[in-house]
Amino acid sequence: MSVTEYLLNAVLVLLVVRQIRGSRLDLVNLVLPLAITGFVGFQYLRDIPTAGNDLVLIGLLTSVGVLLGAAAAATTRLTFDKDGVPFARAGVVAAALWVLGIGFRMAFAYASTHGAGPSIGRFSARHAITGGQAWVAALVLMALGEVVTRLVVLRVRGHRLASGSRRTGLSAA
Repeated sequence: MSVTEYLLNAVLVLLVVRQIRGSRLDLVNLVLPLAITGFVGFQYLRDIPTAGNDLVLIGLLTSVGVLLGAAAAATTRLTFDKDGVPFARAGVVAAALWVLGIGFRMAFAYASTHGAGPSIGRFSARHAITGGQAWVAALVLMALGEVVTRLVVLRVRGHRLASGSRRTGLSAA
């Protein structure tokens, strides 16, 4: 992994710290994760291979990302801040799921360049995965799936929370 890749992963880990501290479901907290993952996607997704079982690998790892994102969002506590805006605070389970996804991708990237490359190559050949770009696409789309799903689920939950409090006349403070 390059220094840039380590820095990008460090930024993603810092987002976990931010999630644990908690934050409002506002525009900044929508745009920042999307901007980071969009930048990563732009840097690494040159093409999406479709030969052999590449799409199976990509679909599988993207699905894992979506599941991790949905589970992290489902285990994030939502309340209102003092201004009545939905406020999300990740607990241990949500943070662990986020770190699990990042850790898996970092471990795979590290292992692929530090001795496991031949094993990954043999696995790829046995399972009709055409090459490194299939793995890159799968891992990047896993991250995108995780981030986007978490954001969407939290936004839907936040909207429902706000709508429910308006409907019942509960104070948001």
